[in-house]
Amino acid sequence: MPSSLRARLRSTLVAALTAGLTTAALLASPSPAGAQPAGATGEFEQQVLFKASQDPGYACFRIPAVVKTTDGTLLAFSEGRVDNCGDAGDIDIVLKRSDDGGRTWGPLQVVNEGAGDTHGNPAPMVDRETGRIVLAETYNTGRTDSASCSTPCDRTPHLQYSDDDGLTWSQPRDLSDEILPANWNSWYATGPVHGIQLTRGRHAGRLVFGVNTETWNGSRVTANNAALITSDDGGDHWEVGATDSWPIADDGTFRQKPSEVTITERVDGSVLISGREQDGTDLGHRTQTVSRDGGDSFVAPFRDIPDLYAPQVQGSTLRLGDRILLSCPGDPDRRRTMMIRSSYDGGRTWDSVDRGTVVTTDWSGYSDMVRVDGSTVGLMYEGGAVDARDEIRFARFTEDWLKPRRGPDPTTADLAPGARRAAVLGGATETDGVFGGALSFDGADDAVRLPYRDQLPLGAKDFTASLWFRYTATTGEQPLLWMGGIGTSQPQVWLRGEPASNRITGLITTRNGAAAPASAFVRTAGAYNDGQWHQLVLRRGGGLLTLFVDGTAISTADVPGSVSRNSPFGVHIGQRMDSRAYFTGAIDEVRVWDRALSDEELTGVRTGKVPATRDTVLWLPMDHVSGSH
Repeated sequence: MPSSLRARLRSTLVAALTAGLTTAALLASPSPAGAQPAGATGEFEQQVLFKASQDPGYACFRIPAVVKTTDGTLLAFSEGRVDNCGDAGDIDIVLKRSDDGGRTWGPLQVVNEGAGDTHGNPAPMVDRETGRIVLAETYNTGRTDSASCSTPCDRTPHLQYSDDDGLTWSQPRDLSDEILPANWNSWYATGPVHGIQLTRGRHAGRLVFGVNTETWNGSRVTANNAALITSDDGGDHWEVGATDSWPIADDGTFRQKPSEVTITERVDGSVLISGREQDGTDLGHRTQTVSRDGGDSFVAPFRDIPDLYAPQVQGSTLRLGDRILLSCPGDPDRRRTMMIRSSYDGGRTWDSVDRGTVVTTDWSGYSDMVRVDGSTVGLMYEGGAVDARDEIRFARFTEDWLKPRRGPDPTTADLAPGARRAAVLGGATETDGVFGGALSFDGADDAVRLPYRDQLPLGAKDFTASLWFRYTATTGEQPLLWMGGIGTSQPQVWLRGEPASNRITGLITTRNGAAAPASAFVRTAGAYNDGQWHQLVLRRGGGLLTLFVDGTAISTADVPGSVSRNSPFGVHIGQRMDSRAYFTGAIDEVRVWDRALSDEELTGVRTGKVPATRDTVLWLPMDHVSGSH
């Protein structure tokens, strides 16, 4: 659609809205295919809000953001991408309004036209004192292909506002003089997610939103920066507040890259800042910190959350009483399975994926949340049966639709020095083992998951992993031990049965400096699914990766690098990290050491005569379950 036509469309829509004409976008269409709301009670409904086939003039819609005005109107923003789904093309900021809590929506309104350039990254916030809606946004020169902005990217922050409940908007103004320091001279991104207005303490009334930026030295990017931007006069003037910068080494590696931060005021008035983590060497795809002075400073640098499973993607937080919600896909590898997880301690700990509530098992990506009323939450998210960028949906749910808070899981002992007990999930039960008892797994949802501790990641060390297994399955993937991440690029270690292929496989994936990920695997010539106990050992050492079955060795060349870097990190027995396969059978005596055991020591392991030592990373006898479901 030519820019002049889009401008005329915008004028027509604004006139219609001003005259009080409200239309129902999609007439509250039924839930999209693949949507699988799963709550015990409560209400859930959703509809497609933005979609290229339903909103002419655009090839793609991405980057949702939503706020509620002082008049109770919901304003749903997104990027309207004219030519394709690329991040740096001809992009407008568009809007739909709802005056009935998100049940129906008015027509698409163009708030800011790119006219060939990229105008995006909407970060709206509402001043509750004046009713003004403030919209921070970012510009860069557009491209005609679907490629990303070249480095250094000429990104600049801008701002608009509305004083009539989102019906009309001011002309954009450039905020570079206020919030674009000279050393933030490459990437710059506002939000994209709603900002907040503080309600407690000496900074009550302050507007706050987040940015992430990069520093360019003339030849390469040298630092990643995350910051809060604040205004104490309703958005007339802005300052750079709390800032956290992470240097990038000459080889391109760095520890963290906090970005796309979402901000929540906690009950005590402090501010939780939760962000996406992209490609840093620290473990995890989510990172967070806290501000106790209204966004002027962070109490500590951002810190990754290794056991919060999520892909590399933006997410949103929202406080609901004493509970903070996180909307984010739950698959640790790919953008799928939109999920709502909760924190009951201000973001210090988060629900694991088995405790979260699944919104859809479809592909899903960016999201934002808004408090619709006292009992209802609105979730705006990217989703699709084929691609997460297929459409943007709006879901409404009540708090009691979410899974209720679950008590402690049953546990089994971990005898490694300093270890806490491991969680027993799904109802795994005791059975006879090689050394006393063992645990039996039903192949549906049974697993053992270890709580994260810093001793579990094996890094670039040599290691030895040993376990006993018994099964008769002839089909399916049969995961035995999983440590690290998942997918083709995330560092990991795993052992699994592959009975349909008549084999057992042990695999490692490593990252070494800035080099591409590398994998090595060892496979047996049989599945060992005869219902008898067999011992399986995977050893890394002496330049070899060796798989032992019942004492017989098969070796391949090791690949250098770390088996625990970048990705979310978990240790699971009987389960893939992404919960897409479970073991059917029994497992006993799972042990991992952070060194290569000798052949003589392995003989001792087979006879149960190797004691716990300081290099024991985990030791699960698997002989007893304490507690009940």
